[in-house]
Amino acid sequence: MKRLLTSIIVAALALALAACAAPGADTGAEGVSVVTTVFAPYDFARQLVGDCGSVTMLLPPGGEAHSYEPTPKDILEIQNADVFIYVGGESDAWVTDVLESVGGDVYAVTLMDCVELLEEETVEGMEGGDAHEGHDHGHEAEYDEHVWTSPRNAKLICEKIASALSEADPGNAAEYEANLADYSAELEKLDAAFTDIVARGSRDTLIFADRFPLLYFARAYGLKYYAAFPGCSEDAEPSAATVAFIIDKVREEAIPVVFHVELANEDMCDIVCDETGAVKRQFNACHNVTRAQFNDGVSYLELMWENTEVLKEALA
Repeated sequence: MKRLLTSIIVAALALALAACAAPGADTGAEGVSVVTTVFAPYDFARQLVGDCGSVTMLLPPGGEAHSYEPTPKDILEIQNADVFIYVGGESDAWVTDVLESVGGDVYAVTLMDCVELLEEETVEGMEGGDAHEGHDHGHEAEYDEHVWTSPRNAKLICEKIASALSEADPGNAAEYEANLADYSAELEKLDAAFTDIVARGSRDTLIFADRFPLLYFARAYGLKYYAAFPGCSEDAEPSAATVAFIIDKVREEAIPVVFHVELANEDMCDIVCDETGAVKRQFNACHNVTRAQFNDGVSYLELMWENTEVLKEALA
C-alpha cells in the first residue's frame, strides 16, 4: 500500500513538474547529463562519462537505499536528464510512473535488465526462514536487487551504460567506448583478485551478522554464507534464535571474521564477536557511502579492493 501511494504521489508530482519545467537536458555546452538512484551505478557512470558531462546521485549519502522515496527535486532531475540509471525491482517501483510522466526523452538503464537475476534466498538460520536452506516456494519469486556486487556483473552493467551514453550523446561515443575499455580492464583485475583469494583460501564460508546483499558476489566465486537477514529485508532486529544460530555456526566452523555491511547497525555483529572471539569487519556492498566518502570521491573499485583484504582474512 505504501508503494502504491508513493507511486500515485510521484506521478502527480511528475505531471506538475513536466507542465512548468524546461524540456529534457541538451547535451551541448554542458555535456551529457546522467542521473542515478544509488552509489554503484553513480560511480560506474562517473568513470564512463569522464569529462563529457555530469553525474548526479539521488540517494543522499548515508541514506538507506531500500526506504528511499523521490522528492519533487529528484523528479525534476530525472526529467532533465539525458540518461537515467536505476536498479529496478520492488525498491524502484516508483520509477515506472515517473518515466511515463516525464516523456520519452530520457534513455533509461535498468540494472536488473543487464544481468542474469538470482532469486533472493532464505538460508539456514536466517530470520524468517526454517531449518533448511532454500526458497519459500509458496510466494512469488523475489529477485535480489544488488546485482552490482559481482565485478563480472559490474562489467555487463557498464557496457549497457556506455551504450546508453553513446545513444544519448553520439558525438562523444568514442570517448565513452575508450573509457569503457579502460574501466572494464580494471574490473577484470578485481575479478581475478577475488578468484585468486578464494582459490587460495582454507575455507569457503562467510558469516554476516547483518543483511546479506552479496548473493551475486557469493555465487560468482562459489562461496557459502550464513546471515541474519536476506539482502532486501526490511527487518533490522534479529530474534534470539537467529543470534544464537550465528554464534553457534561461528564456533562450530571456527570462523575468524564476522561481517556487517556499510551504514548498518553493528550491534548484532558486536554481540557475536564478543561471544566467539571472532573479528568484526565491514564488507562493502556499495549501495551507498557516507557523506565524507562521497565528498572525497571514493569509488566502487576502491571499496571493492578493500573487500579483497577482509576476504583474505575471512577465508584464511
